[in-house]
Amino acid sequence: MGLKEFQQRFETYLLDDSGAPAAELLDVIRGGPALGALEGLGIYHHAYRARLVEALRGDYPTVHHWLGDDEFEALAHAYLRAHPSAHFSLRWLGARLADFIESWLVPEQAAPLAELARLEWAFTLAFDAADGESLTLERMARLSAGEWPELRLALLPSVQQVPCRHNSLSLWRAVKEGREFPGSRQLEGPELCLVWRQGLVGQYRSLAEEEGRALLGMVEQGWSFARLCEALGKPMQAAQWLKLWISEGLVGRG
Repeated sequence: MGLKEFQQRFETYLLDDSGAPAAELLDVIRGGPALGALEGLGIYHHAYRARLVEALRGDYPTVHHWLGDDEFEALAHAYLRAHPSAHFSLRWLGARLADFIESWLVPEQAAPLAELARLEWAFTLAFDAADGESLTLERMARLSAGEWPELRLALLPSVQQVPCRHNSLSLWRAVKEGREFPGSRQLEGPELCLVWRQGLVGQYRSLAEEEGRALLGMVEQGWSFARLCEALGKPMQAAQWLKLWISEGLVGRG
């Protein structure tokens, strides 16, 4: 058996849930006096899966806390069967977990858990995102009066959006801060949770519905500042939100 064939057979064995190696694979592996070939392969088989579950646990600590060890491991193994690791880096292993949860559970159970998973994944994406050129208050102060009405914004690359209908952020903060874990509940109204990075520091904030619509109007629908003022009917509120978004490092010039 050549090296390439051996590698392919070994990979097939690791990815097979049964843990039963093919006879051809066993034939080329030598056991030792204390550990036979079958037992040695079994250790590799278990360790591979354990490492993948550990990586998912690291990416989704709040989901793990909510479910507990046994249920999280069941979820992780079901997810890995549906979406085996296909990238050389474990960084991307959990990218599809939220979508998988929606297919794995009934809708009323899936909705809050999938939302929480999306929130946790947003922190991962924000941390790894490229830098961008943020708009600053100093640059804004240099704008001429004629430039203000046509001012347009774009979100910086690290900014992740998570629409929330449940108290996912409260659950995440409780685990992060080591506080008592609150029960999941539906919010009184939908919120837009933003997750981003300033330098190397993660940031997050929930926007109420009106502010969320205002921000998305500018960064997704291409509103100018004049259009924002018109949509709100409150120019002072528009100016205050614009200053806040700039101060938080959320936006650049569109």
